[in-house]
Amino acid sequence: MRDLASRLPSSPGFWRSPLRGPRFTSVLGLVLLVGVPVLFVTGLLSYAAYNPGLSPVNDKTPDKGILGFYLFSWPTDPTWLYRLTQGVHVTLGLALIPVLLAKLWSVVPRLFTLPPVRSLAHALERISLLLLVGGALFVFVTGVLNVQLDYVFPGSFYPLHFYGAWVFFAAFLAHAALKTPAAVRTVRSMRDARRRHPDAADQAADRAADRTSDQTAGQAADDLVAPAPDAPTVSRRGALWAVGGGSLLLLVTSAGRSFDGPLRSTALLAPHGGAEPGGGPNGFQINKTAAYAGIDPAETGEEAWRLVVAGRSGTVRLARADLLRMRQHGAALPIACVEGWSTSDQAWRGVPLRDLAALVGFDGDPPDVFVESLQRAGSFRHGALRANQVADPRSLLALSVNGGTLSPDHGYPARIIVPAAPGVLNTKWVARMTFGGLA
Repeated sequence: MRDLASRLPSSPGFWRSPLRGPRFTSVLGLVLLVGVPVLFVTGLLSYAAYNPGLSPVNDKTPDKGILGFYLFSWPTDPTWLYRLTQGVHVTLGLALIPVLLAKLWSVVPRLFTLPPVRSLAHALERISLLLLVGGALFVFVTGVLNVQLDYVFPGSFYPLHFYGAWVFFAAFLAHAALKTPAAVRTVRSMRDARRRHPDAADQAADRAADRTSDQTAGQAADDLVAPAPDAPTVSRRGALWAVGGGSLLLLVTSAGRSFDGPLRSTALLAPHGGAEPGGGPNGFQINKTAAYAGIDPAETGEEAWRLVVAGRSGTVRLARADLLRMRQHGAALPIACVEGWSTSDQAWRGVPLRDLAALVGFDGDPPDVFVESLQRAGSFRHGALRANQVADPRSLLALSVNGGTLSPDHGYPARIIVPAAPGVLNTKWVARMTFGGLA
């Protein structure tokens, strides 16, 4: 029976890696202590950018309650705001995956310790650890699937990721409050141990750091240190360098999605990496094609398509030729998507949204607008924009880009383009605009 017990994960002798220890875990934990709050804040900003309180069509996470306390009207300046915040959110999230996995690996013996609960305080710590591990895996897995456009999970990505992030971050804060002081002491003791043992081998210095951290924490032995470790094949320093190298590799092979030109070809792990989709004025990234959205070319022809604009004074119907006769305005704006990819500034030209609002009775400050697409199915075929977005002179019903007519995939015959707005709110194949008609 004793031999069988030693073979169970609950036995300290089961875990024999010489890499585990307070030093290895503490360094990884401190990296996550910096990175995870940045992920959380940029994620909240991404949600705020949708202006979810404006209209039900923008809000994919109903019943958020107090979790939406931070919401505010999303600004139009600087124009690259969403490109920056969402690019950081997705790229940093991918880069932290090796760190997260290494951290979970380093503490896995603690998941099997017996007895599972020793006190009320220990029970609370175990619950927070369960929520932390489960929440981290859930948030990172759903985030990666969304980036890769693989929606294999049940339900909508938006509420799943939103609520999962709150559970994960709450558990992260509780865990950080409990463990950060010890992690800082461990890293300091590691530095002091290396000063006292400058000629020691790397593994010997690691063990010295472990003993010092154990004494600092008032423990006889750290439960992460194997009592009978196997012979080391790599030092802990080498393992940390390997984790850092994995993060750097993911960074290099994903960050290029936020740029045009040669850098995009480095985004090997992203669906929107690689070469630009074609050349010419419309040769820049898109998320969905006209064929994918089910746009019938017969509906977008000069004779068939009419833009319906509704407002306080009634409704007008405009052909594309009518729009081209109106005052045209140009704006250099990027497109940035929730999946983390973006383009550099494109030269858009079209009718300012506030001019369209004036056609239907809003000559002064324009109101919010509800935009509907020819697309009949799928998320965000409708979208709502706030009054500050409508009023910005750079917000356009675009008819051309980079000196050429919009292609079908870029929204011909007309599309919305708004500074700093998420790509899904830059509605393509616009069919109807209702000013001041939001519920």
